[in-house]
Amino acid sequence: MTLTVVVADDNPVVRAGLTSLLEGRPDISVVAEAPDGGTALEATQRTRPDVVLLDVRMPIFDGLTALPHLARLAPVLMLTYSGESEVVQEALRLGAGGYLVHGEFTAEELVTAVHDVRAGRARFTPTAANALVGVVRATAHDGGVVRAGEWQQFGRMTSQLQRNVGQFGLSGREAEVMDLIASGLNNRQIADTCFISEKTVKNHINRIFAKLHSTTRSEAIAAWLGTRTLT
Repeated sequence: MTLTVVVADDNPVVRAGLTSLLEGRPDISVVAEAPDGGTALEATQRTRPDVVLLDVRMPIFDGLTALPHLARLAPVLMLTYSGESEVVQEALRLGAGGYLVHGEFTAEELVTAVHDVRAGRARFTPTAANALVGVVRATAHDGGVVRAGEWQQFGRMTSQLQRNVGQFGLSGREAEVMDLIASGLNNRQIADTCFISEKTVKNHINRIFAKLHSTTRSEAIAAWLGTRTLT
């Protein structure tokens, strides 16, 4: 069965590129393009697509303004250059089913994300995933309560990380350290968080890099989150 998509982005070059990429797949059809949120909403109401690809910053009617209305009609995958933590968190709060930042995914990963979001599986690139981890940690440290929607999205991401533990053979402690690396913490911060020495952190990282077949933090994060940065 063909999966139908609406592509909403104010940049005509980006829209054309995404449409060309997706239309090249035998099981995906782009049924409408939109340069702003208002047009995207009209197109979604008219075509009832399986997934909406939505940019954040667009003129007249931006992505975040349109998002809650679109999310009631179809699963929405944010596809944008906006990687600010506050924007990611707001998009998830308003109903986004996934968040991809341009430059952090390949063409194949985009296609997989479209299918996953349609099936109810959240997809995030590293910047968005780190924003999720950050808000949960901050809330926990403050003794607050995470909103249900945020926890649901975080739970989906955690399930992906748990699958990666089995895939790469990391121990529980190594998985914890890798999670902290993906959150942007340095060795000293990881040591303080885990109540271990920096030397122990370095030993964990050496083993993690070996298991993830990585030589740098960025490579390890990409492997851990199931994404590859475009070059």
